[in-house]
Amino acid sequence: MLAQDGTLTGAPVMNDEQVLEALRLMILTRTFDEKATAMQRQGRFGTFSSVRGQEASVVGCSFALDPEKDWLAPQYRELPALLRHGYPMENFALYFMGNPRGGAIPENVNMLPLQISLAAQIPQATGVAWGLKLQGSDGVVVTFFGDGASSEGDVHESMNLAGVTKAPVIFFLQNNGWAISTPRKNQTAARSFAERALGYGIYGVTVDGNDLLAVHQVTAEAVARARAGEGATLIESVTYRTGAHNTADDPSRYIDQAELDEWVKKDPIERVENYLRAKGVWTDETAQAMRDDCAAEIDAAMTKARAVPLAGPEALFDHVYVDPPQRMTAQRQSWIERTAGA
Repeated sequence: MLAQDGTLTGAPVMNDEQVLEALRLMILTRTFDEKATAMQRQGRFGTFSSVRGQEASVVGCSFALDPEKDWLAPQYRELPALLRHGYPMENFALYFMGNPRGGAIPENVNMLPLQISLAAQIPQATGVAWGLKLQGSDGVVVTFFGDGASSEGDVHESMNLAGVTKAPVIFFLQNNGWAISTPRKNQTAARSFAERALGYGIYGVTVDGNDLLAVHQVTAEAVARARAGEGATLIESVTYRTGAHNTADDPSRYIDQAELDEWVKKDPIERVENYLRAKGVWTDETAQAMRDDCAAEIDAAMTKARAVPLAGPEALFDHVYVDPPQRMTAQRQSWIERTAGA
């Protein structure tokens, strides 16, 4: 729908106000990525996965959801969607500072905790969606995962169950070209990941993941189908990871620089900026003001996170059960006694 120079094909699916809000979220998370990477290099942040290059994919999807009734089952590279759904930025920072409090989801936020283990969140997403259907809710669940995670058995089992139950779940597969250092061609012989949907009896669609408006449209259509009782959708969002897999990775060892350079030219943020600039609602001054505002918001969130007391050994037992069983309470007390003064 949206060419790299900002030219629009067809009618806009988001108004200018929505696009500006989406752009701010894209810029906010890219700025966060830069800050978090710098902090990790200083030993103040854990291993961190950037969303750089995939912002339109995540944001376009999230703007099709209603945070009041829809649910997220994230992986670990979807910060903008979490923020739009109400997850506090300082919690996200705490998580990567090694504090279990960061993984605790506020009661008014409809999302499951971050998941580092590949595809382990996808059966949970299908289960939540099926549960919403059984309760008579018209809520929808979106679960994010990558092309590498799609090779896990959990994905196939979940899509099969979703097809059978017509669960209102959207499997949002971000095909960013790499499963760490394993290229997409070594993941599947299928022409596309979206074509797998046919085998499960669900709808499948491929979209330009660097096109904010196109991603928003296909996700909105999937949400509408799910709310109407038509079941699940597999969305293959074709994008590219222009940063490292995470801060422990060196992509220069396996990525062709010429290929990377071509994808950098397709930057999703620049595409939206070009679109708004052509409409007269985006200027260099507007851009600088927004970037300064985003940097200030991130600094404030980091300050809050650093003010939280460091987690002690007993924190291993926190945020696991709402009502811990007696055996866990005993284990926690025993652990505190054993580690006292250590």
